[in-house]
Amino acid sequence: MNQSVLEKLKFDEKGLIPAVVQDARTGAVLTVAYMNRESLSISMEEGRSCFYSRSRQCLWRKGEQSGNVQHIVSITADCDYDALVVKVIKEGPACHLGTDSCFTNLLLQKEPEQAPFRLEQLYELLCGRKTQRKEGSYTSYLFEKGPEKILKKIGEECTEVVIAAMKDSREETIFEISDLAYHVLVLMVEKGITVDDIKAELQSRHVVDHKVKQETMQ
Repeated sequence: MNQSVLEKLKFDEKGLIPAVVQDARTGAVLTVAYMNRESLSISMEEGRSCFYSRSRQCLWRKGEQSGNVQHIVSITADCDYDALVVKVIKEGPACHLGTDSCFTNLLLQKEPEQAPFRLEQLYELLCGRKTQRKEGSYTSYLFEKGPEKILKKIGEECTEVVIAAMKDSREETIFEISDLAYHVLVLMVEKGITVDDIKAELQSRHVVDHKVKQETMQ
């Protein structure tokens, strides 16, 4: 971190500064924690998030026990130097409840034309339905029934995709693929698999394919 910025940081009367932890890949806010000078120094030196627990009044390295560590990409102070944004690449859930983010309790959902759809956004909504069941919610119903019901629905939706594609109906195929994608996301939440996990797997395959292509051209 820029030394001049570091010297301008304003810690509160307890020696703490709030840190908003953000997913460097998706931009999603993962959690809000606190740092003191020591935890900030450790975070910068180790390249992994370290916070100060106000309840336990001690330092805690994220993932030290759970294994869900956060690799720091950047740390930025706000205009008043009294808050930080910590962008990370995470391994596993960010929340102690096992969800991808601590922010899963939706209060307001804008219309699609105001807020572009993102798979990550739907994933977070599904996480919320798993931790806080909503009466009348089909998603909550699936989580209540468990993996067997979810897998059965995925099998049914796979068949529907095949039928729609065989009929050569573009609109129907899109509709059925969307149903399949939704149920796959529900399964991912059930199994603790994140969108980032899938992206990382696809990225690793892309790297391998690119390497093979280069070797073939030599």
